[in-house]
Amino acid sequence: MKKIFYLAFFGIVSLSVNAQEIQDAIRYSQQNLTGTARFRAMGGAFGALGGDLSAITINPASSAVFTFNQFGVTLSNFDIKNKSNYFGSSATERENTFDINQLGAVFVFEDFSTNQSWKKISLGINYDNTNSFNNAFFSAGVNPTNSVDQYFLSYANGIPLSTITNNPYSFLNYAEQQAYMGFEGYIIDPANDNDPTSNQYISNVPAGGDYYQENFVTSRGINGKLSFNVAAQYKDNVYVGLNLNAHFIDYTQNSRFFESNTNDDQNGVQRLRFENSLYTYGNGFSFQLGTIVKVTEELRAGFTFESPTWYYLNDETSQFLIAENREAGQSFTDIVDPQIINVFPAYRLQTPGKITGSLAYVFLKRGIISFDYSLKDYSNMKFRPTDDLYFSDLNREMASILTVSNEFRVGAEYKIKQLSLRGGYRFEESPFKNSNTLGNLSSFSTGLGYNFGTIKADLAYTNTKQNRMQGFFSQGLTDAAAINSVNNTITLSLLFEL
Repeated sequence: MKKIFYLAFFGIVSLSVNAQEIQDAIRYSQQNLTGTARFRAMGGAFGALGGDLSAITINPASSAVFTFNQFGVTLSNFDIKNKSNYFGSSATERENTFDINQLGAVFVFEDFSTNQSWKKISLGINYDNTNSFNNAFFSAGVNPTNSVDQYFLSYANGIPLSTITNNPYSFLNYAEQQAYMGFEGYIIDPANDNDPTSNQYISNVPAGGDYYQENFVTSRGINGKLSFNVAAQYKDNVYVGLNLNAHFIDYTQNSRFFESNTNDDQNGVQRLRFENSLYTYGNGFSFQLGTIVKVTEELRAGFTFESPTWYYLNDETSQFLIAENREAGQSFTDIVDPQIINVFPAYRLQTPGKITGSLAYVFLKRGIISFDYSLKDYSNMKFRPTDDLYFSDLNREMASILTVSNEFRVGAEYKIKQLSLRGGYRFEESPFKNSNTLGNLSSFSTGLGYNFGTIKADLAYTNTKQNRMQGFFSQGLTDAAAINSVNNTITLSLLFEL
Protein backbone atom coordinates (compact mmCIF):
# COMPACT_ATOMS: atom_id res chain seq x y z
CA MET A 1 0.00 0.00 0.00
CA LYS A 2 1.40 3.38 -0.97
CA LYS A 3 1.64 6.00 1.71
CA ILE A 4 -0.51 9.11 1.63
CA PHE A 5 1.29 11.70 -0.50
CA TYR A 6 1.05 15.43 0.04
CA LEU A 7 3.24 17.92 -1.79
CA ALA A 8 3.31 20.86 0.60
CA PHE A 9 4.73 23.70 -1.42
CA PHE A 10 3.35 26.25 -3.83
CA GLY A 11 4.95 26.98 -7.15
CA ILE A 12 4.55 27.88 -10.78
CA VAL A 13 5.88 25.66 -13.53
CA SER A 14 6.13 26.14 -17.29
CA LEU A 15 5.22 23.03 -19.29
CA SER A 16 6.33 21.92 -22.73
CA VAL A 17 3.27 19.77 -23.55
CA ASN A 18 0.05 21.54 -24.50
CA ALA A 19 -3.40 20.89 -23.05
CA GLN A 20 -5.53 22.84 -25.53
CA GLU A 21 -8.59 21.14 -26.98
CA ILE A 22 -11.05 21.66 -29.83
CA GLN A 23 -13.71 22.86 -27.39
CA ASP A 24 -11.37 25.74 -26.46
CA ALA A 25 -11.15 26.86 -30.08
CA ILE A 26 -14.94 26.69 -30.45
CA ARG A 27 -15.47 28.63 -27.21
CA TYR A 28 -13.34 31.56 -28.33
CA SER A 29 -14.51 31.63 -31.96
CA GLN A 30 -18.27 31.85 -31.35
CA GLN A 31 -20.02 35.13 -30.67
CA ASN A 32 -23.40 35.63 -29.09
CA LEU A 33 -25.54 38.54 -30.21
CA THR A 34 -25.51 40.89 -27.25
CA GLY A 35 -25.36 44.61 -28.00
CA THR A 36 -28.08 47.24 -27.62
CA ALA A 37 -31.68 46.37 -26.81
CA ARG A 38 -32.87 47.48 -30.27
CA PHE A 39 -30.20 45.33 -31.90
CA ARG A 40 -31.14 42.29 -29.82
CA ALA A 41 -34.89 42.79 -30.25
CA MET A 42 -34.50 42.68 -34.03
CA GLY A 43 -32.38 39.52 -33.97
CA GLY A 44 -29.18 41.38 -34.86
CA ALA A 45 -30.35 41.81 -38.47
CA PHE A 46 -28.72 45.20 -38.99
CA GLY A 47 -26.20 44.60 -41.77
CA ALA A 48 -28.10 46.78 -44.26
CA LEU A 49 -29.61 49.26 -41.80
CA GLY A 50 -27.00 50.93 -39.63
CA GLY A 51 -27.90 53.75 -37.30
CA ASP A 52 -27.33 51.58 -34.21
CA LEU A 53 -24.21 51.39 -32.06
CA SER A 54 -24.14 47.59 -32.08
CA ALA A 55 -24.84 47.49 -35.81
CA ILE A 56 -21.26 48.74 -36.16
CA THR A 57 -20.06 45.30 -35.01
CA ILE A 58 -21.98 43.71 -37.94
CA ASN A 59 -21.20 46.29 -40.64
CA PRO A 60 -18.70 49.13 -40.05
CA ALA A 61 -20.50 51.31 -42.61
CA SER A 62 -23.38 51.55 -40.11
CA SER A 63 -22.01 54.59 -38.30
CA ALA A 64 -22.24 56.75 -41.44
CA VAL A 65 -26.02 56.31 -41.35
CA PHE A 66 -26.21 58.30 -38.09
CA THR A 67 -27.47 61.87 -38.40
CA PHE A 68 -26.47 63.06 -34.93
CA ASN A 69 -23.74 62.25 -32.43
CA GLN A 70 -24.85 59.50 -30.08
CA PHE A 71 -23.73 57.86 -26.86
CA GLY A 72 -25.25 54.63 -25.51
CA VAL A 73 -24.98 52.17 -22.65
CA THR A 74 -26.67 48.77 -22.24
CA LEU A 75 -27.34 46.58 -19.20
CA SER A 76 -28.44 42.94 -19.52
CA ASN A 77 -29.67 40.22 -17.22
CA PHE A 78 -28.73 36.69 -18.39
CA ASP A 79 -30.66 33.75 -16.97
CA ILE A 80 -29.26 30.40 -18.19
CA LYS A 81 -30.94 27.09 -17.41
CA ASN A 82 -29.05 23.89 -18.25
CA LYS A 83 -30.95 20.61 -18.02
CA SER A 84 -28.78 17.50 -18.33
CA ASN A 85 -29.46 13.82 -18.89
CA TYR A 86 -26.74 11.30 -18.02
CA PHE A 87 -27.63 7.63 -18.46
CA GLY A 88 -31.30 8.39 -17.84
CA SER A 89 -30.82 10.63 -14.79
CA SER A 90 -31.87 14.28 -15.04
CA ALA A 91 -30.42 17.31 -13.27
CA THR A 92 -30.82 21.05 -13.64
CA GLU A 93 -28.44 23.93 -12.96
CA ARG A 94 -29.20 27.64 -13.28
CA GLU A 95 -27.02 30.75 -13.57
CA ASN A 96 -28.19 34.37 -13.33
CA THR A 97 -25.92 37.38 -13.92
CA PHE A 98 -26.06 41.11 -14.67
CA ASP A 99 -23.64 42.78 -17.03
CA ILE A 100 -22.97 46.12 -18.71
CA ASN A 101 -22.51 44.47 -22.08
CA GLN A 102 -22.35 47.48 -24.39
CA LEU A 103 -20.89 50.99 -24.26
CA GLY A 104 -20.17 53.21 -27.21
CA ALA A 105 -20.36 56.53 -29.04
CA VAL A 106 -20.49 57.86 -32.60
CA PHE A 107 -19.48 61.33 -33.79
CA VAL A 108 -20.75 62.64 -37.13
CA PHE A 109 -18.98 65.32 -39.19
CA GLU A 110 -20.90 66.77 -42.14
CA ASP A 111 -19.51 68.89 -45.00
CA PHE A 112 -15.99 67.84 -44.01
CA SER A 113 -14.69 67.87 -47.59
CA THR A 114 -14.58 70.33 -50.45
CA ASN A 115 -15.53 67.39 -52.65
CA GLN A 116 -19.30 67.56 -52.51
CA SER A 117 -19.61 63.87 -53.40
CA TRP A 118 -18.56 62.94 -49.85
CA LYS A 119 -21.44 64.02 -47.62
CA LYS A 120 -20.13 63.15 -44.15
CA ILE A 121 -17.67 61.12 -42.16
CA SER A 122 -18.27 59.40 -38.83
CA LEU A 123 -15.92 58.18 -36.11
CA GLY A 124 -17.07 55.62 -33.58
CA ILE A 125 -15.88 53.56 -30.69
CA ASN A 126 -17.96 50.72 -29.31
CA TYR A 127 -17.44 47.95 -26.78
CA ASP A 128 -19.53 44.79 -26.94
CA ASN A 129 -19.32 41.79 -24.66
CA THR A 130 -19.57 39.37 -27.57
CA ASN A 131 -19.75 36.31 -25.33
CA SER A 132 -20.42 35.96 -21.62
CA PHE A 133 -18.79 32.85 -20.14
CA ASN A 134 -20.81 32.93 -16.91
CA ASN A 135 -22.40 29.49 -16.84
CA ALA A 136 -22.86 26.32 -14.77
CA PHE A 137 -23.52 22.65 -15.65
CA PHE A 138 -24.38 19.82 -13.28
CA SER A 139 -24.76 16.21 -14.42
CA ALA A 140 -25.25 13.06 -12.35
CA GLY A 141 -26.09 9.44 -13.06
CA VAL A 142 -24.99 5.81 -12.90
CA ASN A 143 -22.51 4.78 -15.58
CA PRO A 144 -22.92 1.01 -16.08
CA THR A 145 -19.58 0.41 -17.81
CA ASN A 146 -16.90 3.08 -17.46
CA SER A 147 -15.02 4.51 -14.48
CA VAL A 148 -12.73 7.53 -14.27
CA ASP A 149 -9.83 5.09 -14.03
CA GLN A 150 -9.93 5.03 -17.85
CA TYR A 151 -8.95 8.71 -17.88
CA PHE A 152 -5.79 8.11 -15.85
CA LEU A 153 -4.93 4.89 -17.71
CA SER A 154 -5.23 6.63 -21.08
CA TYR A 155 -2.46 9.04 -20.05
CA ALA A 156 -0.34 6.65 -17.98
CA ASN A 157 0.07 3.76 -20.42
CA GLY A 158 3.33 4.35 -22.24
CA ILE A 159 4.96 6.40 -19.44
CA PRO A 160 7.73 4.56 -17.53
CA LEU A 161 7.07 4.03 -13.84
CA SER A 162 10.42 5.66 -13.01
CA THR A 163 9.27 8.93 -14.60
CA ILE A 164 6.37 9.14 -12.14
CA THR A 165 8.18 7.93 -9.02
CA ASN A 166 11.47 9.80 -9.49
CA ASN A 167 10.10 13.25 -10.34
CA PRO A 168 7.88 15.73 -8.48
CA TYR A 169 4.67 16.91 -10.13
CA SER A 170 6.28 20.23 -11.10
CA PHE A 171 8.92 18.49 -13.28
CA LEU A 172 6.38 16.57 -15.38
CA ASN A 173 4.57 17.49 -18.57
CA TYR A 174 0.78 17.51 -18.74
CA ALA A 175 0.29 13.84 -19.70
CA GLU A 176 2.78 12.70 -17.06
CA GLN A 177 1.00 14.82 -14.45
CA GLN A 178 -2.28 13.00 -15.12
CA ALA A 179 -0.51 9.68 -14.67
CA TYR A 180 1.09 11.02 -11.49
CA MET A 181 -2.30 12.05 -10.05
CA GLY A 182 -3.79 8.62 -10.74
CA PHE A 183 -0.77 6.77 -9.34
CA GLU A 184 -0.45 8.82 -6.15
CA GLY A 185 -4.22 8.64 -5.61
CA TYR A 186 -4.01 4.83 -5.74
CA ILE A 187 -6.40 4.76 -8.68
CA ILE A 188 -3.92 3.00 -10.95
CA ASP A 189 -0.89 0.77 -10.31
CA PRO A 190 1.96 -0.44 -12.55
CA ALA A 191 1.38 -3.82 -14.11
CA ASN A 192 4.84 -4.78 -12.79
CA ASP A 193 5.78 -3.16 -9.47
CA ASN A 194 9.31 -4.50 -9.59
CA ASP A 195 10.26 -3.06 -12.98
CA PRO A 196 10.90 0.73 -12.97
CA THR A 197 10.86 0.71 -16.77
CA SER A 198 7.38 -0.78 -16.86
CA ASN A 199 5.04 1.51 -18.81
CA GLN A 200 1.75 -0.37 -18.52
CA TYR A 201 -0.77 0.13 -15.72
CA ILE A 202 -3.82 -1.54 -14.22
CA SER A 203 -6.82 -0.11 -12.42
CA ASN A 204 -7.49 -0.23 -8.67
CA VAL A 205 -11.19 0.51 -9.21
CA PRO A 206 -13.33 -2.58 -8.53
CA ALA A 207 -14.67 -3.99 -11.78
CA GLY A 208 -18.15 -5.22 -12.56
CA GLY A 209 -20.12 -2.61 -10.67
CA ASP A 210 -22.14 0.46 -11.53
CA TYR A 211 -20.34 3.79 -11.14
CA TYR A 212 -22.29 6.73 -9.76
CA GLN A 213 -20.77 9.89 -11.22
CA GLU A 214 -21.31 13.61 -10.76
CA ASN A 215 -19.78 16.43 -12.76
CA PHE A 216 -20.19 20.08 -11.73
CA VAL A 217 -18.65 22.70 -14.00
CA THR A 218 -18.75 26.46 -13.41
CA SER A 219 -17.27 29.12 -15.65
CA ARG A 220 -16.76 32.86 -15.43
CA GLY A 221 -15.43 35.52 -17.76
CA ILE A 222 -15.97 37.46 -20.95
CA ASN A 223 -14.96 37.71 -24.57
CA GLY A 224 -14.94 41.44 -25.22
CA LYS A 225 -14.61 43.34 -28.50
CA LEU A 226 -13.57 47.00 -28.71
CA SER A 227 -14.19 48.45 -32.18
CA PHE A 228 -12.52 51.60 -33.51
CA ASN A 229 -14.65 52.70 -36.43
CA VAL A 230 -14.43 55.13 -39.33
CA ALA A 231 -17.10 55.42 -42.02
CA ALA A 232 -18.24 57.83 -44.70
CA GLN A 233 -21.24 58.60 -46.90
CA TYR A 234 -20.65 58.95 -50.64
CA LYS A 235 -23.31 60.94 -52.45
CA ASP A 236 -26.82 60.02 -51.31
CA ASN A 237 -26.81 56.27 -51.47
CA VAL A 238 -23.43 54.67 -50.61
CA TYR A 239 -21.89 54.15 -47.16
CA VAL A 240 -18.48 52.56 -46.53
CA GLY A 241 -16.69 51.77 -43.30
CA LEU A 242 -13.74 50.13 -41.55
CA ASN A 243 -13.43 48.59 -38.07
CA LEU A 244 -10.19 47.82 -36.27
CA ASN A 245 -11.13 45.46 -33.45
CA ALA A 246 -9.28 44.67 -30.24
CA HIS A 247 -10.45 41.44 -28.57
CA PHE A 248 -10.06 40.45 -24.92
CA ILE A 249 -10.47 37.00 -23.36
CA ASP A 250 -10.66 36.30 -19.64
CA TYR A 251 -11.99 32.83 -18.87
CA THR A 252 -12.01 30.72 -15.72
CA GLN A 253 -13.41 27.18 -15.48
CA ASN A 254 -13.64 25.01 -12.40
CA SER A 255 -14.78 21.39 -12.61
CA ARG A 256 -15.46 18.95 -9.77
CA PHE A 257 -15.93 15.29 -10.62
CA PHE A 258 -17.16 12.71 -8.07
CA GLU A 259 -17.40 8.94 -8.43
CA SER A 260 -18.47 6.06 -6.18
CA ASN A 261 -19.22 2.44 -7.01
CA THR A 262 -21.52 -0.30 -5.76
CA ASN A 263 -18.69 -2.77 -5.07
CA ASP A 264 -17.87 -1.17 -1.73
CA ASP A 265 -17.17 -4.58 -0.16
CA GLN A 266 -14.16 -5.15 -2.43
CA ASN A 267 -10.61 -3.82 -2.18
CA GLY A 268 -9.67 -0.76 -4.22
CA VAL A 269 -11.08 2.70 -4.82
CA GLN A 270 -14.47 3.24 -3.18
CA ARG A 271 -15.02 6.89 -4.04
CA LEU A 272 -13.02 9.89 -5.24
CA ARG A 273 -13.23 13.59 -6.03
CA PHE A 274 -11.12 15.04 -8.84
CA GLU A 275 -10.96 18.82 -9.31
CA ASN A 276 -9.49 20.79 -12.20
CA SER A 277 -9.17 24.54 -12.78
CA LEU A 278 -8.39 26.35 -16.02
CA TYR A 279 -7.61 30.04 -16.47
CA THR A 280 -7.23 31.42 -20.01
CA TYR A 281 -6.43 35.04 -20.78
CA GLY A 282 -5.15 36.99 -23.73
CA ASN A 283 -6.00 39.38 -26.53
CA GLY A 284 -6.51 39.43 -30.25
CA PHE A 285 -7.01 41.56 -33.34
CA SER A 286 -9.36 41.55 -36.32
CA PHE A 287 -10.67 44.00 -38.91
CA GLN A 288 -13.90 44.48 -40.85
CA LEU A 289 -14.74 46.16 -44.14
CA GLY A 290 -18.33 46.95 -45.01
CA THR A 291 -20.68 48.85 -47.26
CA ILE A 292 -24.36 49.78 -47.34
CA VAL A 293 -26.08 50.81 -50.56
CA LYS A 294 -29.49 52.42 -50.97
CA VAL A 295 -30.72 50.56 -54.05
CA THR A 296 -33.93 52.60 -53.91
CA GLU A 297 -35.31 54.90 -51.26
CA GLU A 298 -36.91 51.89 -49.60
CA LEU A 299 -34.49 49.02 -50.38
CA ARG A 300 -31.00 48.77 -48.86
CA ALA A 301 -28.27 46.17 -49.33
CA GLY A 302 -25.20 45.55 -47.23
CA PHE A 303 -22.03 43.48 -47.37
CA THR A 304 -19.35 42.89 -44.73
CA PHE A 305 -16.06 41.04 -44.72
CA GLU A 306 -14.73 40.13 -41.28
CA SER A 307 -11.17 38.87 -41.07
CA PRO A 308 -10.09 35.98 -38.85
CA THR A 309 -9.34 36.94 -35.28
CA TRP A 310 -5.72 36.37 -34.36
CA TYR A 311 -5.48 35.60 -30.64
CA TYR A 312 -2.42 35.42 -28.40
CA LEU A 313 -3.43 33.31 -25.40
CA ASN A 314 -2.11 31.94 -22.14
CA ASP A 315 -3.36 28.95 -20.09
CA GLU A 316 -2.92 28.14 -16.42
CA THR A 317 -4.19 24.95 -14.76
CA SER A 318 -4.27 23.38 -11.31
CA GLN A 319 -5.51 20.03 -9.93
CA PHE A 320 -6.61 18.31 -6.74
CA LEU A 321 -7.53 14.69 -6.02
CA ILE A 322 -8.86 12.90 -2.94
CA ALA A 323 -9.67 9.17 -3.04
CA GLU A 324 -11.00 6.75 -0.42
CA ASN A 325 -9.60 3.24 -0.81
CA ARG A 326 -9.91 -0.13 0.90
CA GLU A 327 -7.22 -2.75 1.33
CA ALA A 328 -7.21 -5.84 3.56
CA GLY A 329 -10.50 -4.76 5.08
CA GLN A 330 -9.22 -1.31 6.13
CA SER A 331 -10.02 2.07 4.59
CA PHE A 332 -7.54 4.86 3.98
CA THR A 333 -7.59 8.18 2.17
CA ASP A 334 -5.11 9.41 -0.44
CA ILE A 335 -4.85 13.17 -0.94
CA VAL A 336 -2.90 14.52 -3.90
CA ASP A 337 -2.68 18.29 -3.70
CA PRO A 338 0.36 19.54 -5.65
CA GLN A 339 -0.49 23.20 -4.96
CA ILE A 340 1.10 23.96 -8.31
CA ILE A 341 -0.10 26.36 -10.99
CA ASN A 342 0.86 24.98 -14.38
CA VAL A 343 1.75 27.85 -16.71
CA PHE A 344 1.74 26.69 -20.32
CA PRO A 345 3.73 28.38 -23.08
CA ALA A 346 1.81 31.17 -24.81
CA TYR A 347 0.15 30.07 -28.02
CA ARG A 348 -1.82 31.59 -30.88
CA LEU A 349 -5.30 30.78 -32.15
CA GLN A 350 -6.70 31.88 -35.50
CA THR A 351 -10.49 31.79 -35.56
CA PRO A 352 -12.40 31.72 -38.88
CA GLY A 353 -13.33 34.83 -40.79
CA LYS A 354 -16.90 35.61 -41.79
CA ILE A 355 -18.80 37.19 -44.66
CA THR A 356 -22.27 38.71 -44.28
CA GLY A 357 -24.79 39.76 -46.89
CA SER A 358 -27.82 41.85 -45.91
CA LEU A 359 -31.07 43.25 -47.25
CA ALA A 360 -33.54 45.66 -45.65
CA TYR A 361 -36.78 47.27 -46.73
CA VAL A 362 -37.97 50.53 -45.14
CA PHE A 363 -41.59 51.39 -45.87
CA LEU A 364 -43.51 54.58 -45.22
CA LYS A 365 -40.73 55.69 -42.83
CA ARG A 366 -42.59 53.73 -40.18
CA GLY A 367 -41.63 50.09 -40.68
CA ILE A 368 -38.53 47.99 -41.31
CA ILE A 369 -37.98 44.41 -42.40
CA SER A 370 -34.37 43.24 -42.52
CA PHE A 371 -32.48 40.03 -43.29
CA ASP A 372 -28.83 39.01 -42.73
CA TYR A 373 -27.02 35.91 -43.93
CA SER A 374 -23.54 35.01 -42.64
CA LEU A 375 -21.13 32.25 -43.56
CA LYS A 376 -18.27 31.03 -41.35
CA ASP A 377 -15.94 28.07 -42.05
CA TYR A 378 -14.84 26.63 -38.70
CA SER A 379 -12.62 24.02 -40.36
CA ASN A 380 -10.17 26.85 -41.11
CA MET A 381 -9.39 27.39 -37.42
CA LYS A 382 -5.76 26.88 -36.46
CA PHE A 383 -3.66 26.68 -33.34
CA ARG A 384 -0.15 28.05 -33.82
CA PRO A 385 2.74 27.49 -34.14
CA THR A 386 1.64 24.97 -36.77
CA ASP A 387 5.02 23.20 -36.70
CA ASP A 388 4.26 22.10 -33.13
CA LEU A 389 3.44 18.37 -33.32
CA TYR A 390 0.51 18.59 -30.88
CA PHE A 391 -1.01 21.61 -32.66
CA SER A 392 -0.45 20.01 -36.06
CA ASP A 393 -2.47 16.95 -35.02
CA LEU A 394 -5.15 19.12 -33.41
CA ASN A 395 -5.48 21.27 -36.54
CA ARG A 396 -5.92 18.19 -38.72
CA GLU A 397 -8.61 16.91 -36.38
CA MET A 398 -10.46 20.25 -36.46
CA ALA A 399 -10.32 20.30 -40.26
CA SER A 400 -11.88 16.83 -40.35
CA ILE A 401 -14.74 17.26 -37.85
CA LEU A 402 -15.66 20.96 -38.23
CA THR A 403 -17.55 22.49 -41.12
CA VAL A 404 -19.14 25.61 -42.60
CA SER A 405 -21.80 27.23 -40.41
CA ASN A 406 -24.61 29.29 -41.94
CA GLU A 407 -26.40 31.93 -39.89
CA PHE A 408 -29.71 33.63 -40.67
CA ARG A 409 -31.11 36.68 -38.89
CA VAL A 410 -34.48 38.34 -39.48
CA GLY A 411 -35.76 41.52 -37.81
CA ALA A 412 -38.73 43.84 -37.98
CA GLU A 413 -39.70 47.19 -36.47
CA TYR A 414 -42.88 49.29 -36.58
CA LYS A 415 -43.20 52.84 -35.27
CA ILE A 416 -46.31 54.34 -33.73
CA LYS A 417 -45.38 57.97 -33.14
CA GLN A 418 -42.63 57.86 -30.46
CA LEU A 419 -43.17 54.16 -29.72
CA SER A 420 -41.37 51.38 -31.63
CA LEU A 421 -42.40 47.72 -31.60
CA ARG A 422 -39.78 45.10 -32.58
CA GLY A 423 -39.28 41.40 -33.18
CA GLY A 424 -36.57 39.11 -34.51
CA TYR A 425 -35.37 35.57 -35.14
CA ARG A 426 -31.90 34.06 -35.41
CA PHE A 427 -30.72 30.62 -36.52
CA GLU A 428 -27.09 29.45 -36.51
CA GLU A 429 -25.91 26.04 -37.67
CA SER A 430 -23.56 23.89 -35.62
CA PRO A 431 -19.84 24.23 -36.40
CA PHE A 432 -19.54 20.42 -36.17
CA LYS A 433 -20.28 17.99 -38.99
CA ASN A 434 -21.95 15.86 -36.32
CA SER A 435 -24.45 18.32 -34.85
CA ASN A 436 -25.06 16.03 -31.87
CA THR A 437 -21.78 17.34 -30.43
CA LEU A 438 -23.10 20.90 -30.47
CA GLY A 439 -26.55 21.49 -31.85
CA ASN A 440 -27.96 24.28 -33.99
CA LEU A 441 -28.78 27.51 -32.17
CA SER A 442 -32.21 29.11 -32.45
CA SER A 443 -33.38 32.35 -30.92
CA PHE A 444 -36.39 34.61 -31.00
CA SER A 445 -36.64 38.11 -29.60
CA THR A 446 -39.04 40.95 -29.04
CA GLY A 447 -38.88 44.44 -27.62
CA LEU A 448 -39.98 48.03 -27.68
CA GLY A 449 -38.48 51.48 -27.56
CA TYR A 450 -39.58 55.02 -26.81
CA ASN A 451 -38.13 58.22 -28.25
CA PHE A 452 -38.14 61.07 -25.72
CA GLY A 453 -36.35 63.38 -28.13
CA THR A 454 -32.66 63.55 -27.31
CA ILE A 455 -32.97 60.46 -25.11
CA LYS A 456 -34.14 57.03 -26.23
CA ALA A 457 -34.95 54.04 -24.04
CA ASP A 458 -35.12 50.50 -25.44
CA LEU A 459 -36.09 47.20 -23.83
CA ALA A 460 -35.66 43.69 -25.29
CA TYR A 461 -36.32 40.07 -24.37
CA THR A 462 -34.39 37.22 -26.03
CA ASN A 463 -34.89 33.46 -25.75
CA THR A 464 -32.04 31.28 -27.04
CA LYS A 465 -31.93 27.46 -27.17
CA GLN A 466 -29.12 25.05 -27.97
CA ASN A 467 -28.35 21.38 -27.23
CA ARG A 468 -24.91 19.85 -26.71
CA MET A 469 -23.09 16.78 -25.46
CA GLN A 470 -21.00 17.71 -22.41
CA GLY A 471 -18.13 15.24 -22.03
CA PHE A 472 -16.73 14.80 -18.55
CA PHE A 473 -13.18 14.37 -19.84
CA SER A 474 -11.46 14.73 -23.20
CA GLN A 475 -10.08 11.17 -23.22
CA GLY A 476 -10.46 7.92 -21.33
CA LEU A 477 -13.85 8.59 -19.73
CA THR A 478 -15.53 10.22 -22.72
CA ASP A 479 -19.16 9.41 -21.87
CA ALA A 480 -21.15 12.62 -22.17
CA ALA A 481 -24.27 14.15 -20.69
CA ALA A 482 -26.92 15.54 -23.04
CA ILE A 483 -27.39 19.22 -22.16
CA ASN A 484 -30.38 21.32 -23.11
CA SER A 485 -29.54 25.01 -22.62
CA VAL A 486 -32.10 27.83 -22.50
CA ASN A 487 -30.92 31.42 -22.13
CA ASN A 488 -33.48 34.12 -21.31
CA THR A 489 -32.06 37.64 -21.50
CA ILE A 490 -33.60 41.00 -20.66
CA THR A 491 -31.77 44.03 -22.04
CA LEU A 492 -32.16 47.75 -21.34
CA SER A 493 -30.44 50.48 -23.36
CA LEU A 494 -30.26 54.23 -22.86
CA LEU A 495 -29.20 56.34 -25.84
CA PHE A 496 -28.31 60.02 -25.74
CA GLU A 497 -28.04 62.29 -28.77
CA LEU A 498 -25.23 64.79 -28.23
